[in-house]
Amino acid sequence: MSKRDYYEVLGVAKSTSAQDIKKAYRRIAMKYHPDRNSDDVNADEKFKEASEAYEILSDTEKRQAYDQYGHAGVDPQMGGGGFQGGGFSDIFGDVFGDIFGGGGGGRRQGPQRGSDLRYTLEVSLEDAVRGKTAEIKVPSLQHCDPCDGTGAKSGTSATTCGTCGGSGQVRMQQGFFQVQQTCPTCRGRGTIIEHPCGSCHGQGLVEKTKTLSVKVPPGVDTGDRIRLSGEGEAGPSGGPNGDLYVQISVRQHPLFERDGRNLYCEFPISFADAALGGEHEIPTLDGRVKLRIPAETQTGKLFRLRGKGVQPVRGGPVGDLLCRAVVETPVNLNAEQKELLDKFRTSLGAAGEQSPRQSSFFDGVKSFFEGLNG
Repeated sequence: MSKRDYYEVLGVAKSTSAQDIKKAYRRIAMKYHPDRNSDDVNADEKFKEASEAYEILSDTEKRQAYDQYGHAGVDPQMGGGGFQGGGFSDIFGDVFGDIFGGGGGGRRQGPQRGSDLRYTLEVSLEDAVRGKTAEIKVPSLQHCDPCDGTGAKSGTSATTCGTCGGSGQVRMQQGFFQVQQTCPTCRGRGTIIEHPCGSCHGQGLVEKTKTLSVKVPPGVDTGDRIRLSGEGEAGPSGGPNGDLYVQISVRQHPLFERDGRNLYCEFPISFADAALGGEHEIPTLDGRVKLRIPAETQTGKLFRLRGKGVQPVRGGPVGDLLCRAVVETPVNLNAEQKELLDKFRTSLGAAGEQSPRQSSFFDGVKSFFEGLNG
């Protein structure tokens, strides 16, 4: 059976660049790969046909011969190059290396870095606003001192793995594919410890508890993180340490609530002070301040104390303290107090100018029911 034109197989023109030929082959190979088309008997033939075409057109000399003489110029039976099935692994590595991790393989990476750790540090609102230095105890895996993290008994050393040659990886051929796997002998370490350390049993790591000093900057809030470089877990086989991330959690305060740079609090005022006005002491993080309450103050009125909030950790102006007034109803009244309040209630009469919210509320209720009755 006559072979199809290689350019037609890949769906490209003769003038197509090598890079575009590579892209075309990749597209077709992914489409007709046998592993993806186990039920399609024609997929394997199309895949081999595309691989043969790419093997010729990706080689400058073979492509020139093909362009000049056609299939005869590359047919091994006629003295040409031809498609050699054994070279497919090189094609595959060239085309799909950037997808599956590189065609070179077998190269062992440097010492593996240790894991990062996270520690949640609870602080009070006062400490979060002013800053502090806290000591924390962090359990983590650290290098074993007797073997200096190598895992080998003192006076001995690890030997290169004979299975993978120290790369930590082995290759297995599966059809057209070369699969790279972790070496089963050394488990990816690349070395074999014949005489393990008695303290760490060949792991090179032991659990230790470190006491660290953490400087909490002023203005931090819940969710902020402080990074301590090199204070995480030690890497295997003497690898570098990871980092420790200290996450801030601000405890709930009995008086204040924080919203960004501002603080909020509620303070009670008596019925008489709300009606007549007065002066109240308000707590702040810097001490007490006196706040003048105007007459006829209602529940919910906000008083702003400028500059009594929080200085943000990332800079910017200091926030404010917003105080919400809550009118407190008197309880446990004696007979005389009840009588005085009853006289006061009688003196107010019907809701009007002295009770504007009550008057507007009942007017709204009246309009609502009139609208329902049409």
